[in-house]
Amino acid sequence: MPGFISTVKKFPRTFWIANSMELFERWAYYGILAVLALYITNSKDTGAMGFTHMQKGVLMGTFGGIVYFLPVLTGAIADRIGYKLTLVISYVILISGYYMLGQADSYNGMMLVLVYTAIGAALFKPVVSATIAKTTTEETSSIGFGIFYMIVNIGSFIGPAVASVYREIDWVYVFIVSSAAISLNMILVLLFYKEPNREKQSDKLFQAIIKIFRNIVEVLSNFKFAVFLLIIVGFWVMYWQLFFTLPVFIQDWIDTTPIYNLVATIFPFLARKFGTAAGTINPELILNMVSFFIILFQLLISTIVMKYKPLNAMISGIFIASIGLGLWFVFQNGLFLFASIFVFAIGEMSSSPKITEYIGRIAPKDKVALYMGMSFLPIAGGNFIGGPLSGKVYARFADKTTLLKQEITNRGLDLPEITESFSKTDYWNQAKDVLNLTDIELTQLLWTNHSPDNIWIVYTSIGVFTAIALLLYDKLLLKSK
Repeated sequence: MPGFISTVKKFPRTFWIANSMELFERWAYYGILAVLALYITNSKDTGAMGFTHMQKGVLMGTFGGIVYFLPVLTGAIADRIGYKLTLVISYVILISGYYMLGQADSYNGMMLVLVYTAIGAALFKPVVSATIAKTTTEETSSIGFGIFYMIVNIGSFIGPAVASVYREIDWVYVFIVSSAAISLNMILVLLFYKEPNREKQSDKLFQAIIKIFRNIVEVLSNFKFAVFLLIIVGFWVMYWQLFFTLPVFIQDWIDTTPIYNLVATIFPFLARKFGTAAGTINPELILNMVSFFIILFQLLISTIVMKYKPLNAMISGIFIASIGLGLWFVFQNGLFLFASIFVFAIGEMSSSPKITEYIGRIAPKDKVALYMGMSFLPIAGGNFIGGPLSGKVYARFADKTTLLKQEITNRGLDLPEITESFSKTDYWNQAKDVLNLTDIELTQLLWTNHSPDNIWIVYTSIGVFTAIALLLYDKLLLKSK
């Protein structure tokens, strides 16, 4: 502990300002991401957008894909115009973008605002990481990045919890709170952020961007590395279902009353604060447990897997995550879901850090930064592919409104079509009346007759295929024994 304290004292003020900005940025980002699938697809009479799951998948996949692809380019912009100016531009975009997300009222409008906001997030991402790197030394970098990673998860945990409270009042407050969080960052950067030392770039921005694309081509010409990146896309396609699919599935099919009752028994004040009036727990709070588990157990899991080769840890971790993800969709009892999220988190903690470690190990010593920058490409690919895929799979197997329409048709009944004046909620309520069933009874009927839980097969198969592909990559391409 004395060594830790003495190291912490060596960090300059800018290091702590950068960590504070990361906290508020992650708060804002995950506060919206955790509820975005619900906001896009929920019935219009709830204040949401009422879009289809296909539209949701394209919107969210595009947003996340841009956030993780553009840092390959925005880092070069920041190196030339300065970190502080880049942060100011980023915050102007994010403050206005997050607010406008709650004002957009059409699909095209929502897409434009999401792309605009993603550009702001992509400008922020490389700058704060570079600031941490430049405000730490060889002696302090290990603890410095450990603190940074902890801050990332704390912000990721706080955001959805706050969003869950405010969206019970009105959806628009979710976006206002995220915009306000970034406003605090604007104050920090203007008043307290000091530009770290950076090398002046002699080439022009256009030349730098051309060089970046040449570097991408150079890296991807390394066949073994390109195959690895392609395989890892599968992991991220699976991972992003945590935000693309799980919130909607919980809302539609999972009974979270047992979780609420358990919390109310042990921590009644938490149940009053974060539970709903109906005695349930909102989906975003449940998936938020992934961040909670990472905060508690990442060091333990990292200690356990540190003795394994990165590829072996990745293969095992992805397989475990696949099992955990599959279990998300198998049981309707929220307590089982809680346990399955823990299993998934173990898999993520075992595999995700090892991906970064593996890339750092195999990169040529003079090109480590270049190779590490390419680690964002599979994450972007996972969004671009996983978003639209989530829409197609959910619409085919688990969309509650679609399955209800099928049930009504199969029974030879006739209900009005969903329109601007006759919402999804209206359709559901009229179906209940016609069938003389309660909400729970109708949900159970659809579960029994239409098996929405079958979506586990798709996503678990992607994860298992990714693990097997990595194993073959190791044995056949790397020829490991």
